Amino acid sequence: MNLADPSEIFYEYLRRIGHVVDLAAEPGKPISALHLGAGALTLARYIQATRPGSEQYAVELERELLDFVLQKLPMPEGTTLTTHIGDARDALAELPAQVTFDVVILDIFSGPEAPAHIACREFYEEAAARLRPDGVLIVNVGDEPALTLVRSQVAALRQAMPDVAAFAETGMFAGRYPGNIVLVGTRKPWSPDWTARLLALGPHPATVLTGVELDRITA
Repeated sequence: MNLADPSEIFYEYLRRIGHVVDLAAEPGKPISALHLGAGALTLARYIQATRPGSEQYAVELERELLDFVLQKLPMPEGTTLTTHIGDARDALAELPAQVTFDVVILDIFSGPEAPAHIACREFYEEAAARLRPDGVLIVNVGDEPALTLVRSQVAALRQAMPDVAAFAETGMFAGRYPGNIVLVGTRKPWSPDWTARLLALGPHPATVLTGVELDRITA
């Protein structure tokens, strides 16, 4: 992450998530975003830089991490960010009933040992219920070459949302090495235009799988 220009993101999977966020609304338009797994708040900074005036809410399990990040890397002036320490699913349930989001980003999974109460259909249904009509649920899945977790999460997400796409470095889908695959759940049919735009934005080489193509990977 470039603190002088938070729209520049170093990690490839975070750049891919940022590009999905770019498609969630007209360029520059403020959005409402929920971050489940705050990390270094890289994506919160990206959204503030590219969509000033956005309202953001971040949930992080580790208080020490969030305190360290906010102390050493304060958010840019003008950022509207509410932080919460706790479990992602619990925090989701505790939000006021009327609160909904344009984008919900889940960045918790870092391998096959994913939290069972989050890596499931019921959690995705609860997250989907917090989305606005055009809202997008973005899930980063870190996995081993066998893609066991990716397969299970595609299946769970498909049960909770009308359409699902997978976006990653091309070699990830061949099961050549461990890495990250970004899953995107939409409340409307996936747009071929979104595929074209994500492939153009990269990072390269990039692949977007939907429908039958995604079936072949997850079968």
